[in-house]
Amino acid sequence: MAIRIQLRKDAASVWDSADSVLKAGEFGFAWDSADSASFGRLKIGDGSTSWTNLPYFYSAGDSAGNYASAGGASFSWGGDRSVIAGGDYAGVINVMQYYDITSTGNSTDFGDLTTTVSRGDNGTVADGTYGVFAGGNNSSTTINVIQYITVANTGNATDFGDLVQAREYGAACGDGTYGLFASGEHLTLSFQNAIEYVTIASPSNSTDFGDLSSGSRLASGCNDATYGLFFNGENVTQIDYVTVATPANATDFGDPNVNTYAHCCLSDATYGVKAGGRLQGTNAAQNAMEYVTIQTSGNGTDFGDLTAAKYHVVGTSNGTTGCINGGISSNFNEIDYFTIATPSNATDFGDLYESTYLPMGTSGSPS
Repeated sequence: MAIRIQLRKDAASVWDSADSVLKAGEFGFAWDSADSASFGRLKIGDGSTSWTNLPYFYSAGDSAGNYASAGGASFSWGGDRSVIAGGDYAGVINVMQYYDITSTGNSTDFGDLTTTVSRGDNGTVADGTYGVFAGGNNSSTTINVIQYITVANTGNATDFGDLVQAREYGAACGDGTYGLFASGEHLTLSFQNAIEYVTIASPSNSTDFGDLSSGSRLASGCNDATYGLFFNGENVTQIDYVTVATPANATDFGDPNVNTYAHCCLSDATYGVKAGGRLQGTNAAQNAMEYVTIQTSGNGTDFGDLTAAKYHVVGTSNGTTGCINGGISSNFNEIDYFTIATPSNATDFGDLYESTYLPMGTSGSPS
């Protein structure tokens, strides 16, 4: 007679509320974690760690077999705590603020950057533990400062090192080990095509990596565990990609679905999503989102719409949920969110306690 094994399963909200401890090797199946019965998520107990502190192990809807989600093996460049740093509104600020990506609501004070920073835009990388912010403008000049935080510990940022080239309006991506900074401008130089990199866990100065296909500013970056993508900046109509662990020049990936700049990007372990921005040529604010499959070169595809047209935004992710933070729109403190694996329109998440545009953003483990 055939033996049938059935795993413990329930809605993700029920698991989270009970926050029970699974026995060592015991499976727990969150049936609706990605809002679809065909895209369940699995955790495996160790006999001591509560449910909410266990990483998700396998995304059943991912045919490639990637270990996706916050804490998952392939999503090592983010986590459930989102930190938004610096920016501008009524003046350049050094404020950092944070919130839990898994629970809708407003942000709370985290601490302060080492210097006031605006125009950092997407110059941020992470490894799940550390968030690293690079470059920007401190209200008087373009800076080469790199600073970092331990995402789980609220408090002020610490000096990390210096960029090869001071830059603002830059872009960044990383694979959880290496962080790449690219694009942007310096007040006395033309738009930048240089890429430089750091090892995220080892504070130091950055090193030359290679070049983008074109110099630009107000681009944005995202990545999976292998490839880093830089979505086009101002006056550029191309998506570039690199292998994050291999210094070299970038290669053409494809073209955006909507040709914008001053947008932001974020990702899970499979898809990269670009959101918002200003339309090339007219400078009109956009609410469009588009996505690509990072392992497959090609053009962007429509994903859905933000709650409002906005630009100078920053994105954060825990590998399941993507959040779009701040920016210039009808309300500078908005947070939008969506499920990265499910193309759809964004929904209101809550508010930043400090309104901001042109900020930097990162995410990582809250513990």
